[in-house]
Amino acid sequence: ALALVRVVAYHAFGWPWAGLVFPSMGVMFGLAGTLMARSLRRRPAGAVVRSRLRRLLPPFWCWGLFVAGAMLVRGWMPGWQIVYWVVPLGDPPGSAWGEQAWEILWYLRTYLWFVLLSPLLLRLFRLAPVAVLLLSLAPIAVLQFLWQPPDDRFGTGLLDLATYLFCWVLGFAHRDGVLDRLKPVAVVVPSLAALACGAWYAFAHRAEYGTYDLDDIPFAQALWSAGFVTLLMYSKARLGVDFSGLARLRRLDRLVTVFNARAVTLYLWHELALVLAVPLIDRLWDVPAFEAYLPLESQWFLLGVGWVLIAVFVLLFGWVEDVAARKRARLLP
Repeated sequence: ALALVRVVAYHAFGWPWAGLVFPSMGVMFGLAGTLMARSLRRRPAGAVVRSRLRRLLPPFWCWGLFVAGAMLVRGWMPGWQIVYWVVPLGDPPGSAWGEQAWEILWYLRTYLWFVLLSPLLLRLFRLAPVAVLLLSLAPIAVLQFLWQPPDDRFGTGLLDLATYLFCWVLGFAHRDGVLDRLKPVAVVVPSLAALACGAWYAFAHRAEYGTYDLDDIPFAQALWSAGFVTLLMYSKARLGVDFSGLARLRRLDRLVTVFNARAVTLYLWHELALVLAVPLIDRLWDVPAFEAYLPLESQWFLLGVGWVLIAVFVLLFGWVEDVAARKRARLLP
């Protein structure tokens, strides 16, 4: 839930430092890896993969019906690549007009590939857990220093997989109790080193990339996320540090429950909500009272309107996640 809040805030404000404070995508992939390992322990691999696809694709199709449909109405002429709007194994094509809505799909594409690869990855991981975990940083180093991937769907997909591979495999380690068995020095020192190297690389290459935003610097993102998520998961595994105490705050616990149950819907529709908030606020300028008393120029007001629209989208389309999970459709879980 916290990761999703950070994602929405980042897309509203564009803060380049947000990823340094809380690398949401690394955290989300780490948690997803943990859940995947748990499912693979309980059920056959084929059943787990099918279940993940069934729960992911219907909300994506629902969202895509509106986004792709709007682009078609606006004159978009797709080629055969439109098949990626059915199963996003590659980035679905889109028009420049709708780019802000569909550019977030890289996460679903990367998640989908990790799901498909997880039975093999988990088998390799259990052969030599610590060695495989450390080696999972090798692909991003290869792509950064030894081989430049092509600037196409294949290259982009490969780069994203390499960037977050460590976090996904770290989820396996967390689930299997590997982190519990490691001494603090064996975890904390490498994690701090990864954080330091990631931050150094981001700031040292700021001129090359035009920013220190980790989202634009995959190698720095991989290192920073690796260090941050490792410390986060180790704190939970070894020290029992978590947010379970928040369950006593009933309203907050309820909100977190809704966020977790509607995570796919929230992620898919949040960028569209922020886009639609702009013309909606423009209309508010026509009302003298709103112009006088509302902070219509504030990005925080934009974020607030965006969250209202996100809530509307969750109410309208969140039930698709229930149907995809073979549950009774509900407005809110």
